[in-house]
Amino acid sequence: MTTGTARLAPVLFALVAATGCATPDGTQVLKLGHGLDVSHPVHAAMVHMADRLAANSGGRMRIEIHPSGQLGEERELIEMLQIGSVAMTKVSASPLESFVPEMAVFSIPYVFRDNAHLWQVLNGEIGQGLLVAGEEYFLRGLGYYDAGPRSFYTTGTAVRAPEDLRGLKIRVQQSITSLRMVRALGGSATPIDWGELYSALQQGIVDGAENNLPSFFLSRHYEVSRHYTEDEHTWVPDVLLISTHVWGSLSSEERRWLEDAVASSVVEQRRLWRDATEEALAAVRAAGVEIIEPDKAAFRRAAQPLFDSYRGTPMHELLRAIERVR
Repeated sequence: MTTGTARLAPVLFALVAATGCATPDGTQVLKLGHGLDVSHPVHAAMVHMADRLAANSGGRMRIEIHPSGQLGEERELIEMLQIGSVAMTKVSASPLESFVPEMAVFSIPYVFRDNAHLWQVLNGEIGQGLLVAGEEYFLRGLGYYDAGPRSFYTTGTAVRAPEDLRGLKIRVQQSITSLRMVRALGGSATPIDWGELYSALQQGIVDGAENNLPSFFLSRHYEVSRHYTEDEHTWVPDVLLISTHVWGSLSSEERRWLEDAVASSVVEQRRLWRDATEEALAAVRAAGVEIIEPDKAAFRRAAQPLFDSYRGTPMHELLRAIERVR
């Protein structure tokens, strides 16, 4: 638990009712908070998960979903899980690295060859090991949601090569590795909360950001960012988390019900994500956004010094292990 979490604990407990507890009729209710809009495919997948859990348990378990940052931004939600005041959340793997250092691997550019390689890793020994790597920090991963490749988008200067990033202020998530990634490619990295990014782009506080196509479209960032560069520098999955305080309170049967619901939602989310990506690309093109297909090899070369900086560290061994997955 972080120092900030410990300091906030009394306040959080007062503001948010305890979760993972039974209602008077005996129903086990799990409170889940996330920062996405209800139109997002990840939210739809979590609704699917809630429905599946209710069916699995015959109504004895229920997930109560609070979308759109109602309970806080990603870091706040992670801290709430650590103290057990929220049962579950969905976060990007990037900010999660502040709590589970191994998750930084997803924010290192060009670690994964493509989507197929990513899922081979996530579904294999490496990915499953990373899900439980945070248990000592009171966080247990239940599964991964597809968040596609992340690419740069800008309000003014179009990014066609790494050199075009020089001097541009690029929004990144609260992730040291994401900061290093943008700096390695020549940009000036600026952490800003997702909910504040539209106005930051509009007001020129930042010159651009980096994210996947569905998020670029659903956030309406395309209204102010007219260039989208498909450099696909990282493939950062979303991670569905549960508080170990809550997980530990569940019976083996309740855990099986929940794990089945999660697995079903992962399959559903990947289907929804493919459709959402195609729809987002068509929509932003129709809105006049320039879609740039750069020479990715140039971006890989620019990122190589960052990759090399991990030599001799445990992270380098993890990177090599991922590279060997075929």
